[in-house]
Amino acid sequence: MKASALFWFVAVVFLCGCPAELISAASAEPIISHIQREPIASSAITAVGYSKRLHALEIEFRNGAIYRYLNVPPSVHRALISAPSKARFYDENIRHKYRSVHVRSRQK
Repeated sequence: MKASALFWFVAVVFLCGCPAELISAASAEPIISHIQREPIASSAITAVGYSKRLHALEIEFRNGAIYRYLNVPPSVHRALISAPSKARFYDENIRHKYRSVHVRSRQK
């Protein structure tokens, strides 16, 4: 599936309210991210990026995994960046609260 076709597939699946797991499972090709992530100081998170246009928050973890969280307001991104504990903020306010797409698996 070409990148543009994949984008429209993901957009349709997202707008239809299908589970995010179906997005990853249905697309054989990995998601190519163009969201710029900035390094942050955290015990569990390496970098964070946000797309105002997509309302998408991307988080890169220390194990190499990258997840994109969908429909995230800019205020949540700002709060994450300013939180004293990024990992705790993630666990309490992002994880299992927003639909996510697996961008990259953890690195071995």
